[in-house]
Amino acid sequence: MTAIAQPSSDAHSNLANAAVRYKTVRSLSERLAAPLSAEDQCVQSMPDASPTKWHLAHSTWFFETILLVPHLPGYKPFDESFFYLFNSYYESLGPRHPRPQRGLLTRPSCEQVMDYRRHVDAAMANLLASAAPGVAKKIAPLVELGWNHEQQHQELLLTDIKHAFSCNPLLPAYMPRAEDDSLEAMPARWIEGPHHIVEIGHHAGAYDDGGFAFDNETPRHPVLLQPYRIADRLVTNGEYAAFIADGGYKRPEFWLSDGWAAVQAQGWQAPAYWQRESDEASWQIFTLHGLRRLDDAEPVAHVSFFEAAAYAAWAGKRLPTEFEWEATASKAMSGRDLDPARPHPRSLVGGEGLRQATGEVWQWTRSSYDPYPGFKPLGGALAEYNGKFMVGQVILRGASCVTPEGHTRPTYRNFFPPSARWQFSGIRLAEDL
Repeated sequence: MTAIAQPSSDAHSNLANAAVRYKTVRSLSERLAAPLSAEDQCVQSMPDASPTKWHLAHSTWFFETILLVPHLPGYKPFDESFFYLFNSYYESLGPRHPRPQRGLLTRPSCEQVMDYRRHVDAAMANLLASAAPGVAKKIAPLVELGWNHEQQHQELLLTDIKHAFSCNPLLPAYMPRAEDDSLEAMPARWIEGPHHIVEIGHHAGAYDDGGFAFDNETPRHPVLLQPYRIADRLVTNGEYAAFIADGGYKRPEFWLSDGWAAVQAQGWQAPAYWQRESDEASWQIFTLHGLRRLDDAEPVAHVSFFEAAAYAAWAGKRLPTEFEWEATASKAMSGRDLDPARPHPRSLVGGEGLRQATGEVWQWTRSSYDPYPGFKPLGGALAEYNGKFMVGQVILRGASCVTPEGHTRPTYRNFFPPSARWQFSGIRLAEDL
């Protein structure tokens, strides 16, 4: 399709770079889905999870609905019914298939979903190559939001298929395990944080993070911190096993009221994916590499906020606030990015400052998911992206072993209900000075 006008050199350069990034992110989604059969990609193990096929289609729906339909003249949708099937929660964009019933979508087939992706990718290439200067300026932030949105679904793709496989009596592996050396847990050190007014939140260039942020990370604003210390590493499996052995799940004095109710109602006795070995003396853990012996030195994962808070109380500590976490991380933090060959938390091997800040588990904080002072959501349909979920949720900071490269920064605010356990969520301790 011929553009009305050629983009300016700066706009053209920006969109050319966006086209490269777009292609990189989109190809990773397909790489992550590649080990899965068509049957694997259709399963939905609980209402909070979605089938792999749905993730691949929904992230494509986002580009089609938000970018192609309004901004590419003459664009023909791949299939009109997909606007209904793969809308997630955007009320302003029309009705949608019920979330708990996504596993019933045996049609379209996986092959059709891949055809859908190719159709949209070709149209996006056209849009990015032909956009006039005014359009280029308007769509550039939407394209960037789109690939960050897809990265969120790449993480969900892995956490959701792990839950699905854990429900299968065969306990299948997502991929073979790469053998690692067993390490001893390194002693935790304590970092004294700033105790004065600090600036919290995102503004372009604040942490040399390339400028992108979701709307819920803004605006940057002052926060007064009281004297505190925060652990430089995460709580390990071995440390959490000691909490269990000391009757942690049987002692209500450590638990918030709703947490204790969840323990009773759900029958929790350990983190998700832990199970006793046949001798009943040691633990096994289900991973994306299948079932294996629990490694005491690895960070504990798949605990709810309630479990994290109970462990902290048992240890005589507390969870950090999200502001304490960010203020410490902004000085120095270390971690890693997603390694598709090893989507599992690793033992601590080094680093400076706030170690294991990224690349292992998301870290529960003691902060509820509330808007920052002066928060304004994005305009139009994208106003529904984050703001409407700001109630009844708890903030997690950092990034996990299944968070894609380029999707981490000190200001990132992840959020889940306090009872959620299927995400790679863990514990970092803090204390008052």
